[in-house]
Amino acid sequence: MSALVSSPGPFPSAAHSEHLAQSPAVRRDGRWWLVAMSGSVAITDPVFAGQLNRFATAMAAADQAVAGPRLQQDQLPAHPGMRRR
Repeated sequence: MSALVSSPGPFPSAAHSEHLAQSPAVRRDGRWWLVAMSGSVAITDPVFAGQLNRFATAMAAADQAVAGPRLQQDQLPAHPGMRRR
């Protein structure tokens, strides 16, 4: 059972990355890493990686649900005499 693989630098490659909320978890090239100032650790446990995937999906859905009403509000025409927030 291998759970973690250490990497000396922040990441093994310089491709697109996605932070998970304000956690040390980062998805890079479709793979999860835990990142710290001292280096990074690849997540190789499929159960843990699956949990991170589910949490990332839930966070994206929540972000979209919040952004939807904001976008609609920003697109409403301003009425004379009314201030926009």
